[in-house]
Amino acid sequence: MIRILLADDEHLIRGAVAALLGLEGDLTVVAEAGRGDEVAAAVAAHDPDVAVLDIDMPGADGLTVAERLREAGARCSVVILTSLGRPGYLRRAMAAGVRGFVAKDASTDELAAAIRKVHAGGRYLDAELAATAMAAGDNPLTEREREILRLLGAGTETARIATLLHLSEGTVRNYLSTAMAKLGESNRLAAVRAAREMGWI
Repeated sequence: MIRILLADDEHLIRGAVAALLGLEGDLTVVAEAGRGDEVAAAVAAHDPDVAVLDIDMPGADGLTVAERLREAGARCSVVILTSLGRPGYLRRAMAAGVRGFVAKDASTDELAAAIRKVHAGGRYLDAELAATAMAAGDNPLTEREREILRLLGAGTETARIATLLHLSEGTVRNYLSTAMAKLGESNRLAAVRAAREMGWI
């Protein structure tokens, strides 16, 4: 029996997916979470074989949760569910050790197949999501540029960003200008939005 943790902030969808997976003879949902920051404790308490994580959750997004599980040495494999075909997400997911990447509108059969495959040590990538990621090319932003755009997107002022990152305000502005040029955007908010849409921050 493959033990599954299911994390999705949409209660109705989570319940429906749990019920449908429960109809499979070899799958059982042993824990559910509605927030990303609840997953680590649920993994520790229930020791699932596979964690199925929605990419967009309050508390922490699915990719951040996957990164934290990997850092903590959790034994479970991770499958990411997403309705967002952002190319940067797939690359980040692979870097975080995610073994499955499934579109949220996939059938229960497809999700079950993905769970079985990653549990057996394989990988499962939705073909359309993978093709979109390959077509988009590599992330042009440096880690520092991504960090600054993430902070800016969270509403942090330039002066505070400079303090947090131990940089001068001028240096922060230079990083922002470079990031805006790479993204082809004329203002900071548009640059944040573009980077988010590509899944690069």
